[in-house]
Amino acid sequence: MSEPREIELKLEGELSDLATLQAHPLLQEAAEQDEALLTSVYHDTADLRLRAAGLGLRVRKKGDQHIQTLKAEGDGLFERPEWEWPVSGPEPDLALLADTPAAAILDGAAPPQPVFTTAVTRRTYGVEQGRSRIEVALDSGRIVAPAQDRVVGICEVELELKDGAAAEVFALAHALAALAPLRLGVRSKSERGYLLAAGEADRVRKAEPVRLRTDMNAAQAFQAVVHACLRHMRTNEDILLQGRNADALHQVRVAIRRLRSAFSLFGDLVRDAQGERLRAELKRITEPLGHARNLDVFLATTLPAERERHPDEPGLLTLETLLEDRRAQAHDAVQEMLRSDAWRTLVLDLVRWTNAGPWLRDNAGDRAEARAEPARDFAARVLDKRRRQVKKRGRHLDDLNPEDRHQVRIAAKKLRYGAEFFAGLYDGKKATRRHAAFVKALSELQDHLGALNDIATADEILHEVTGGQASPSALFAAGMTAADVEARSRTLLTDAAQARSDLVDVKPFWR
Repeated sequence: MSEPREIELKLEGELSDLATLQAHPLLQEAAEQDEALLTSVYHDTADLRLRAAGLGLRVRKKGDQHIQTLKAEGDGLFERPEWEWPVSGPEPDLALLADTPAAAILDGAAPPQPVFTTAVTRRTYGVEQGRSRIEVALDSGRIVAPAQDRVVGICEVELELKDGAAAEVFALAHALAALAPLRLGVRSKSERGYLLAAGEADRVRKAEPVRLRTDMNAAQAFQAVVHACLRHMRTNEDILLQGRNADALHQVRVAIRRLRSAFSLFGDLVRDAQGERLRAELKRITEPLGHARNLDVFLATTLPAERERHPDEPGLLTLETLLEDRRAQAHDAVQEMLRSDAWRTLVLDLVRWTNAGPWLRDNAGDRAEARAEPARDFAARVLDKRRRQVKKRGRHLDDLNPEDRHQVRIAAKKLRYGAEFFAGLYDGKKATRRHAAFVKALSELQDHLGALNDIATADEILHEVTGGQASPSALFAAGMTAADVEARSRTLLTDAAQARSDLVDVKPFWR
């Protein structure tokens, strides 16, 4: 069954941003313009079967017309399967779903019922970008979950390719983002509605499984991985922008580290000058996240443990006050970074490069053939290589110096991310069991190496304290804490060496 696909990029902003765009000649001079009130009711079964399958079913009212639409998740960011039909009224016509994935899901279920509603004022503009036609939609309104008495606002820009090249959508997105501080949007109205109804709109999110298919080639797999990382980052960035949140900051940092690891894992396949600049800038601009996270961990775990060991030491309170001030400054620096034009532009640059960058057009040597390699074959080679690195670098782990241990940690981290990225390419009960066992063993190694890294980080934080203008009581507490923290290293090194040995004995799930 062929799937009709919608190519659309979403941007998010404020009402003032929409007003700025609406008044700009870029849209004012568009030959095609329209304004309409759109009311959409989203339907699902009582146990939310469609939601679980990544589908959204709505009936939209525009004037006297009703349009039924079924949308799938697609790549989670830019391209989605979409089926659309005119219907006679506000209720969905299930017979129209016969040739869609929804048919099997709804088979035997009670008829879907309304779950939430969106009411949007949509202003549309037909824009010529290069040789392409793109519909720009400015949407303002709200999502309502009546059963839960919950409401959330909608303020977004949708760029839908009507005819031409997808690259022109990204070019237009940059032009609009230069006019107003827009951010990449990663959640559909359907997804936001479901989260609102469940009371999870502001819940911190861990990384989701990457949507890979066994028929993908290596280039498509890379794009799916990047999209997943950006989606992970943006869902938590929105929470972090509301105020200081240590969990959201941690997930934003994890998403960016996963993204940087994707560049490394795919290596020469995606390497070009533009991508290398983006990679370097991504590392540079996000440094405040690491500093803030290190202080979060120290104040949430290291210092409380030290207070338990030395409940009568007054200098620990002085040390905590000093570091709380530094953490506040670090989180302020994170907010400044996230709200900067440079950061918002970098995210859009990454999306543009991933989907329309020079690496996709470079046919020198065997690069075209490399991009077309089946994703499963590519993944197996990458995972083999990273596993060998962990095995080789981790020999005699408990006797390695700190820098060499750090290299083992980096190799293990990239192997872990690779195992997570490529999991969807290896289905079946046997592969699933092996994947679970492999990731469990790898997690054990990472946990011990991570604890050792936390010790090194704590030592750096305490060194900064002792090298600054701290009070004598804070200096004493810092020195005492440094000694206590370092005393844990030998046990952790022994445990890490055993975890590395256990990992080597686990069968690779990709073979």
